[in-house]
Amino acid sequence: MTATSVLSLPRTTATAARVLRQLRHDPRTIALMILVPCVMLALLRYVFDGSARTFDTIGASLLGIFPLITMFLVTSIATLRERTSGTLERLLAMPLGKGDLIAGYALAFGAVAVVQSALATGLAVWFLDLDVVGSPWLLLLVALLDALLGTALGLFVSAFAASEFQAVQFMPAVIFPQLLLCGLFTPRDAMHPVLEAVSDVLPMSYAVDGMNEVLHHADLTAAFLRDITVVAAVALLVLTLGAATLKRRSA
Repeated sequence: MTATSVLSLPRTTATAARVLRQLRHDPRTIALMILVPCVMLALLRYVFDGSARTFDTIGASLLGIFPLITMFLVTSIATLRERTSGTLERLLAMPLGKGDLIAGYALAFGAVAVVQSALATGLAVWFLDLDVVGSPWLLLLVALLDALLGTALGLFVSAFAASEFQAVQFMPAVIFPQLLLCGLFTPRDAMHPVLEAVSDVLPMSYAVDGMNEVLHHADLTAAFLRDITVVAAVALLVLTLGAATLKRRSA
């Protein structure tokens, strides 16, 4: 029986439930996704203990970057295990479409991303005294979109790795350039014009810009709406490309 191409809510939710059951039995992965961003934010807060303004400036940006990085790493490795273990081959032999599989993974990791983003945002705002002019709920929205973007990128790059080590190797290629060019270390308009142009097409740049908009503006701004729209659109595009990379093949 071949996999259907029609996206089905029951099949999608069943896939998500299976992934969540697997995660439940992997406490180290859960700790990496949920606790590590919180620990890193707390560490950063006390690194800049004598300069609260520096933490306010960098902390908001990293509140979006940390979830993206951790979700990218965990998702790429978890999906690769499905490919190399033969699970993906068996699933695609069932009446399960590629869209169902990708949507199921996105839904499962998205649920974890909600928990991760809520904990990190709550910790930063209410316990680490991150000074935010705008609504903390908008910070949470950007952090969640960033985590979903990391999930989408992880699902996509897993198609091009033959081992977990290779999946990790994609981080310098996919994540590090964005980290350097997103405006975290220096304003993007102060970069070389070529690098500024490159940064304009990288989704992490809009994630950082969105966080900074919430940091400095009490109301919704047109720039903020543009930033979250770009992040969401790129995540959806990458998920679509991820579905296209799924192929039935032997492990």
